[in-house]
Amino acid sequence: MIDLHTHSSFSDGSDTPTELAQNARDLGLSAIALTDHDTTASHDEMAGACAEHGIELIPGVEISLVDDEFPKRRNGQTVSRSVHVLAYFLPLDPEHPLQKNLQILRRDRDERNRKLVALLQELGFGLVTLEYVANLARGYESIGRPHFARAMFELHPDIVGGESDESWRALFNEWLGSDGRAYVARKSMTVSRFVDAAKGSGTVFSVAHPLLNYLDDSTAVESTMPRVFASLRERGFRGVEAHYGGTGAAMRALMVKLTRDAGMIPTGGSDYHGLYKESVKLGFGASGDLRVPDEVLDELKAARSANSM
Repeated sequence: MIDLHTHSSFSDGSDTPTELAQNARDLGLSAIALTDHDTTASHDEMAGACAEHGIELIPGVEISLVDDEFPKRRNGQTVSRSVHVLAYFLPLDPEHPLQKNLQILRRDRDERNRKLVALLQELGFGLVTLEYVANLARGYESIGRPHFARAMFELHPDIVGGESDESWRALFNEWLGSDGRAYVARKSMTVSRFVDAAKGSGTVFSVAHPLLNYLDDSTAVESTMPRVFASLRERGFRGVEAHYGGTGAAMRALMVKLTRDAGMIPTGGSDYHGLYKESVKLGFGASGDLRVPDEVLDELKAARSANSM
């Protein structure tokens, strides 16, 4: 069993890389990708822990980008679509163009976080400070929206109520999500710019949780996804996260079929965040029945070789 979508305390997960590797060992995972948001700083600790436990580690990252090919409507306006992208086997050299782009994304996130604190305070969350959120995140560089959510629950239960899986979803829908009252967009870097910087590096791109990124009408999976996949493939993507731990078995089967029909690799993972998403289990996802086939990793390695030419 493998898991190609996980997060550690270096971004918005609660487990340290060492703890994550130990959990993977206890579950019997043979391979894992640590895909922290906009950073590979967690790689060295994770690599050491995985080597100790005999687990294969795939270098990875999850990036927040915009896709102008598929704009969306928000508050009556047409805006760029924010999407999450998984990159596997990316170069770790800090001087590589991909790493330079990650530095830009981290600076943009820091600016977003400062604006988000100011907006939350204006909206009545007066106790939420950047220092408080950074303490929850174990450092300023690791701050993500789940840390803001945790601070809102801890400091203002009078506004958001008690903490539960349902209230977490409600908080993101009402406050922190892309249509929420406290949503602050980050500066945009396009999908094409990031992917173009990877040419010849062996990096393999897969779109993360595509239904969350691209599906505006829940009834339009079979009409929407083929167009999206064809466009992404043309722009250098080789994978689609069809085996996603947040969807049920029937939808995963459909997404695998659509991915194969598009000539792409159905990647997959749990999207594990530890205590920040307690209903999502490492290896098994929120559905509890996720099983990412081992051969997916073989296909990704073949794609890496092809992309290195």
